[in-house]
Amino acid sequence: MELLAKRHRDQASSGEEDSFGVQPRRVADLAMVPNLRWSSTGLCRRTRSQCLFSSCEKQGDLSSWISDNIKKKECIYFVESSKLSDAGKVVCECGYPREQHLEEATGSHTFQGQEWDPKKHVREMPTDAFGDIVFTGLGQKVGKYVRLSQDTPSSLIYQLMTQQWGLDAPNLLISVTGGAKDFKMKPRLKSIFRRGLLKVAQTSGAWVITGGSHTGVMKQVGEAVRNFSLSGSFCEGEVVTIGIATWGALHNRESLIHPTGGFPAEYIMDEGGQGHLTCLDSNHSHFILVDDGTHGRYGVEIPLRTKLEKFISQQTKERGGVAIKIPIVCVVLEGGPGTLNTIYNAITNGTPCVVVEGSGRVADVIAQVAGLPISEITISLIQQKLSMFFQGMFETFTESKIVEWTKKIQDIVRRRQLLTVFREGKDGQQDVDVAILQALLKASRSLDHFGHENWDHQLNLAVAWNRVDIAQSEIFTDERQWKPSELYPMMVAALITNKPEFVKLFLENGVQLKEFVSQATLFYLYQNLEPTCLFHCKLDRVLGGEPERLDPGVLLQCVAQVLQELLGDSTQLLYSRPRSSDQQRLFTVPSVKISVQGVNPQSSYKHSSGQATFTIDPVRDLLIWAVVQNRRELAEIIWAQSQDCIAAALACSKILKELSKEEEDTDSLEEMLVLADEYEQRAIGVFTECYRQNEERAQKLLVRVSEAWGRTTCLQLALEAKDMKFVSHGGIQAYLTKVWWGQLSVDNGLWRLVLCMLVFPLLYTGLVSFRNRELQTDRCLARVRAFFSAPVVVFHMNILSYFAFLCLFAYVLMVDFQPQPSSCECLIYVWLFSLVCEELRQLFYDPDGSGLRKAVLVYFSDYWNKLDVCAILLFIAGLTCRLMPSLLYTGRIILSLDFTMFCLRLMHIFTISKTLGPKIIIVKRMMKDVFFFLFLLAVWVVSFGVAKQAILIHNERRVEWIFRGAIYHSYLTIFGQLPTYIDGVNFKPDQCSPNGTDPYKPKCPEIDQARQEPVFPEWLTVLLLCLYLLFANILLLNLLIAMFNYTFQQVQEHTDQIWKFQRHDLIEEYQGRPPAPPPFILLSHLHLIIKRVVLKIPAKRHKLFKNKLEKTEEAALLSWEMYLKENYLQEQQFQQKQRPEQKIQDVSDKVDSMVRLLEMAHLKKSGAVEQRLASLEEQVAQTATALHWIVKALRDSGFGSEEGVPTLAPQKASVGRDPELDSRSKAEDPGDAYHVNARHLLYPSCSVLRFPVPNEKVPWESSAVSCPG
Repeated sequence: MELLAKRHRDQASSGEEDSFGVQPRRVADLAMVPNLRWSSTGLCRRTRSQCLFSSCEKQGDLSSWISDNIKKKECIYFVESSKLSDAGKVVCECGYPREQHLEEATGSHTFQGQEWDPKKHVREMPTDAFGDIVFTGLGQKVGKYVRLSQDTPSSLIYQLMTQQWGLDAPNLLISVTGGAKDFKMKPRLKSIFRRGLLKVAQTSGAWVITGGSHTGVMKQVGEAVRNFSLSGSFCEGEVVTIGIATWGALHNRESLIHPTGGFPAEYIMDEGGQGHLTCLDSNHSHFILVDDGTHGRYGVEIPLRTKLEKFISQQTKERGGVAIKIPIVCVVLEGGPGTLNTIYNAITNGTPCVVVEGSGRVADVIAQVAGLPISEITISLIQQKLSMFFQGMFETFTESKIVEWTKKIQDIVRRRQLLTVFREGKDGQQDVDVAILQALLKASRSLDHFGHENWDHQLNLAVAWNRVDIAQSEIFTDERQWKPSELYPMMVAALITNKPEFVKLFLENGVQLKEFVSQATLFYLYQNLEPTCLFHCKLDRVLGGEPERLDPGVLLQCVAQVLQELLGDSTQLLYSRPRSSDQQRLFTVPSVKISVQGVNPQSSYKHSSGQATFTIDPVRDLLIWAVVQNRRELAEIIWAQSQDCIAAALACSKILKELSKEEEDTDSLEEMLVLADEYEQRAIGVFTECYRQNEERAQKLLVRVSEAWGRTTCLQLALEAKDMKFVSHGGIQAYLTKVWWGQLSVDNGLWRLVLCMLVFPLLYTGLVSFRNRELQTDRCLARVRAFFSAPVVVFHMNILSYFAFLCLFAYVLMVDFQPQPSSCECLIYVWLFSLVCEELRQLFYDPDGSGLRKAVLVYFSDYWNKLDVCAILLFIAGLTCRLMPSLLYTGRIILSLDFTMFCLRLMHIFTISKTLGPKIIIVKRMMKDVFFFLFLLAVWVVSFGVAKQAILIHNERRVEWIFRGAIYHSYLTIFGQLPTYIDGVNFKPDQCSPNGTDPYKPKCPEIDQARQEPVFPEWLTVLLLCLYLLFANILLLNLLIAMFNYTFQQVQEHTDQIWKFQRHDLIEEYQGRPPAPPPFILLSHLHLIIKRVVLKIPAKRHKLFKNKLEKTEEAALLSWEMYLKENYLQEQQFQQKQRPEQKIQDVSDKVDSMVRLLEMAHLKKSGAVEQRLASLEEQVAQTATALHWIVKALRDSGFGSEEGVPTLAPQKASVGRDPELDSRSKAEDPGDAYHVNARHLLYPSCSVLRFPVPNEKVPWESSAVSCPG
């Protein structure tokens, strides 16, 4: 039985099988499999709510689909076999015992008397094993599995994997083949193989296909996945490892049988009791268990795996406008005779193979002879290698078998472009992943691709795999000079698939973003937005339909509307509405779909150079596209290319903060806020560089009108985004201070300003200094105008006016409130009318021409404006009541309340104070805490008050006394005023009304009428009072104090920033305010009416906050900004390198490089020693041959006798000799180029084998024979 088990294992070893079909030349009929294009976005293109299905619904859909489509195989005719099972039971020819057959198979049957034939006696029926698989005792990792018939169409299996299991179509298919029995590898080689295989699978989005069992090469792959998952090395999700195994050779398969699906099915790995069967490997993610109706037979999965891999390699995957046929590569590790057949079939069908030298057996045999000319790969050489690497089973090789192996190895080595040997530390190879990808690129340089298309094909593969290192080393070399336009299609693909390293590589190789971005390109990019991003949902709502049916102008107009919503009302539309002629001209947009196989990418990608007609700044458009999808690295690269970089950074910060308000995913929200803060820091960094160089030019950047960002300014963008750190920058605050003081010098004392306001002739005494020398020396009215128009003076004059108004208002309310309005009261009315006029001026102030609706929204967005409107409306209500004799007192009450609202207005006035301003901010924040506290307090007040009132008082019907007893008294209890009758001690009958008829006395509590004593349970009311005081006074009040303390500490840290941020609004308000204070401001309003209504002079924003520069000046300023931005980026890179973490990383990388160099030097040294030893061995052999000839010649001449002749030992094969060390200089056999087709083992276009005839047995060289005339 052990021998039988070994044979079965060898079959599985071979097996790892003929898993490669013919390399596809054309696209197969894809009608069999719907939606074969890249399917990862197929589910995401729905709205988020549609994507959230319950797990039960998914399981139900999967069960229904599998029941309808997937079949298994069952034996329907029991024929007793001459062999017994391992347990000594009688079994059928299919290998299963009688009890595991259907009833119809063991009863009377129509097949009675026939020999068992799997084609007749095995039939398909719905599968009973599928669902999720969990390996008992090995963690909670859940995989997928299915049992299916060996005749299942490959298209159906592919549909199961991509649509039902939800796998993304792969960018690469890696078929790992080799020994199915456990074998030993060097620890370092094992580590390199595992790391490289997982790296290429993860970075390129590949599927790894193995035999799926827990033994041999499959076990190596599984352990690689396990080690990397435990080490946390995954950064882009789980690696897809698909095991295709034989159902009948699977141990413990009974636990997987669930007719309705196992969710999950628990599988036990029992290697000790598996016998000649195998267990599944727990580290694979998906299992396809192939069933042919038999038990214990290996290799059943080989034909299905071959067909499936062939089918997958025929599919085309499209993403980002790039369509490639899924490439396939075979990785060989160790292996036996079956592995040689797999390699031979793969090479014959054009599939590249990577052979890992040092893994043993077949892999080492091929690796040893791969570098030799065909003429040197002889039968004797192969025999030597087999004896060296197949020591245990070399005796089983017959002569014909060795000849066949020699022929196959010759055919394999002949197609060197498809064979790659990975040698640790040799030929510059360090990782298996590089060898795999290089093998695919090398294979692409075949006769199927020529010149320009060949390079495009290789670049497409590199982009699909996301391996910029391969592109740098293999594609962007001196052999090929790329034109920027040739890289545009790949640039689009790199942008859509979010591969920033490739975008950076293309920029370094000549791509200019200003030339790259056209309307067609931008249209295509917005058509391919990430479906899960919030901007995609917002754009869908604006479009109200499918964007694919719109022309570019309309789509970009909708994009501009969404961006205006995000950027704020201060910006205009970034894309203008297209004219009707433009819509007709741009309605047909070229598709940016790039086919890799046989089509020139540039022929299908039509780049338009008309970007000037639809956009001002193409780099801005690309930056917005990246930012709205929260693509951090991509946006960083594009921002580094932008021109108006400060405005761009602030705009990105604003967009991200607005999107974060609607983002539901917590992780995405945090990422957006972090990225928004980074852009704010970049704006601060660039502005700091500018401010250091030139303060005046830096301040011009703040208020310069940016045409690219909707005719707004950097300062306005920072205010809209609430970028407090940026606004609190010293340079910006210095500019605001400059605006605040107008033309006055900043070092003027406040007392000087007040004196000059009260006695303006003091201006001519030099008491106040001006920044302008002309005003300092001039004694005309210009000095008076400059003084009284300064915002600081206007502010203080309004303060004095407002204090006078409040004093006069208080005097009228308390002293001079007559039935008929007095002169002081009439003055108040005039004063208030001037305030109303000023509020109306602010309401309709629209210097940007945004429209009345927008101006009203901006006005009411300010809290203090709302307070002003409420105070004015309340004053009007009080005045109306006051003028009616019957409501005179009511009017006075309303006006008294209105006075408190006017006093609250003082808080806004004093926000400009550096001392009081931060404290006012803290008070405002604490008010929010009070409201939350009152809600909690109300719960306890109402609960205690109602309970107390119900216990003490019976049927109190007076509403005012119910409110007093239930709410008012309970609230006063918190402050120490205890209820009178809570314990009955202070009860006095004369202080209450027995029936509640006295309106000025509360109703008496429940009392004994005879004894006139309370009868309510005093112990209960006292207990309620104690609990109430405990929670209300101790718990809730201390909670309020703690909340205040937390708010104070939180706000105190940023109080200075908040105060500086809010300071701008007050400065801008008084900078544009008429200089005369109320009530004299009415004269200014009259002058304003004449200008706007009579003279039709439009309003203009002061240049101090919005300044439009000339084109030449603006261009020079932006060039200066870009130069300083480069300095900032260089400084950031330098600081990054100086960080301790980065230094440690750099030192670690250098140490690793030194270790690798030392190891390579050791390997090279050992290789040189091996070469020298081999050369010495060869020379010794030649010397021995010469001595033998001399001895023979002397003996033949009569010298000496036959006796005592030394016998020469036969020459042994040099062990460990590397044929590539001394064979690279040898030329290929000149005759090897002839009759190439005749040298193959297969007949042309046929699967029939020729008789294997190695080259050394046939004189292939032909010579011309002259025929006699």
